Amino acid sequence: MSTAAWAPVSLAVVSAGAGHPRPTRLLADWVAEAVCRSLAAGGARAEVEVLELHRLAADLAQHSTYDRASLDLREAIAAVVAADGLVVATPVLAASPSEVFDSFFAVLGGGVLAGMPVLLALNSSSDRQPPDTTQVIRGRLTDVHADPVPTIVVAGPADWPATAGSDAARLRACIDQAAAELAAAMRSHRR
Repeated sequence: MSTAAWAPVSLAVVSAGAGHPRPTRLLADWVAEAVCRSLAAGGARAEVEVLELHRLAADLAQHSTYDRASLDLREAIAAVVAADGLVVATPVLAASPSEVFDSFFAVLGGGVLAGMPVLLALNSSSDRQPPDTTQVIRGRLTDVHADPVPTIVVAGPADWPATAGSDAARLRACIDQAAAELAAAMRSHRR
């Protein structure tokens, strides 16, 4: 096997959740671990950087008002743009992603994520997801020219009380499928 196969790939994990406990961050961590396992199975090592958008809420508001990006915001943008792949986890309330999700991807602007493979993970407040919600959120990523993988991970309230139930098995299978898709897309994108 060539040494290039073992060169590290960069995975940025963007968590747009807030509050304690943070199920959105937990979901992001589960997905990132699955992506790392899929990459390792293909002979790649991942360097992971996690960005908690709630920590940038004031910076995003300042950017929106004054059109100035703080050092922390510029570093977060640079980490996302430089990554080989992206995991984006956001809570969904009233069929919309979190406000920090919208603000962060609005700051990125069009084109900076051109062709970037993205895995979208949604932490839904309802077991019944309106059918157009995933399309709205996927559309926000394609607006910045990112390339979302086909499988979207959706975790609902039934997925959190116990991790051993059938819903958890469904969620794990969905995470594994989406992670395999992202790992394959990252390998293709890197070539």
